[in-house]
Amino acid sequence: MDERCKSVHGTVIAIDGNGLLLQGKSGSGKSDLALRFLEVGARLVADDQAILRVANGQVFAEAPPQLFGRLEIRGIGIVDVPVIPKVCVSMVVLLRPKNEIERLPESDSMEILGVTVPVIFISAFEASAVAKIRFAINLRGLGGRG
Repeated sequence: MDERCKSVHGTVIAIDGNGLLLQGKSGSGKSDLALRFLEVGARLVADDQAILRVANGQVFAEAPPQLFGRLEIRGIGIVDVPVIPKVCVSMVVLLRPKNEIERLPESDSMEILGVTVPVIFISAFEASAVAKIRFAINLRGLGGRG
């Protein structure tokens, strides 16, 4: 078993068999976007901080024990939400302001603990953010890696 692991700042959700690692600066909309995904059937894996581990050539994410099942909803507080204990990370979603995102980007990826994972750039606060991410999952043929 591969023991490579690290802790990252980010939120992880599971939707349609895919694990999405949402990353961005504080206030970029990670928890807000996760909340919108929960409304369409996603499950939270980790909010604010995730532990990433490599197993069988894939990156898996889970919450630190003290954060398991908890989501911060700005203006409301920290709440309990539907969760799953871990998920294979199918895609990294980097949250950026709208004006920093290319209209027609090339495919991109990043290495996490030696494993290449697809990356997309999204503005979390656009009404279409959830739909754009779901289209990206389908266009990249991910359809449930883990």
